[in-house]
Amino acid sequence: MPAQRPRIIYVSDLAYPARGRRYCDEDIHLTSRLREDFDLALCHPRDAAALMGAFDAVVVRNSGPVLGYLDVHDDFRRRALAAGTRVYNPLTGRGDMAGKQYLLELTAAGFPVVPTVDRAEDLPVLPDAERYVVKPRLGADSIGLRIVSREEAAEAADGTVLVQPHVDFAYEVSFYFVDDAFQYALYAPHTDRRWQLEPYEPTAADLEFARRFVDWNTIRHGIQRVDACRAPDGSLLLVELEDLNPYLSLDAVDDTRRDAFVAAMKASLRRFVTGSG
Repeated sequence: MPAQRPRIIYVSDLAYPARGRRYCDEDIHLTSRLREDFDLALCHPRDAAALMGAFDAVVVRNSGPVLGYLDVHDDFRRRALAAGTRVYNPLTGRGDMAGKQYLLELTAAGFPVVPTVDRAEDLPVLPDAERYVVKPRLGADSIGLRIVSREEAAEAADGTVLVQPHVDFAYEVSFYFVDDAFQYALYAPHTDRRWQLEPYEPTAADLEFARRFVDWNTIRHGIQRVDACRAPDGSLLLVELEDLNPYLSLDAVDDTRRDAFVAAMKASLRRFVTGSG
């Protein structure tokens, strides 16, 4: 049973050079607040598997793209699952945690997602476009992303990458959830500045859109970010369901919403560690 103050190991790569963001600032703030309720230690993702046995739970936060340490990440997953280690977010996520296969599944199921295929014979499923986006299945932070012609997309679509039409969207918007509870939304009004974010007040339809993906993912405890773009016809299309280590952009929200998020995360973590809900 966890101690009265649960012991948490918080996984982050403080030195990861994220474009337009400072991971370390967000994690310094979050760990300072979590220490109010938990006994907490911080470690690099490469050290998590070796250290996690001494803690009640592992909190994976801004750990950077796993492409940079895929063998270490796979070993961590295997060992955590074998030992029954409580990992937050739980390792059962169906979104980016499992790669981007879900974009194919959601496209086939008719969800409002940027249409995605992985084989040349399926390209007719996509709407005609002047340009196409090719991205790795395990991509993150735009690593390996290319914008190509239809002919180049057909050559690349061999089952190892994902192909999407290049959407001329109005803006990108992100919805942030703790467990199944909506916390706040942010958007990038300038399409050439993805991480220059401003508060966004979602409509009821926007929230219904975002909740559809949170419900699909079936994670009872954890933090999820639903990234979408506003298509030319005014609809929202899913770009990414980030359930592994979503950057939260807490510096872009006011103190009230930041404090509310931290309170929700603390409550979620305590329920998760103690198995009380």
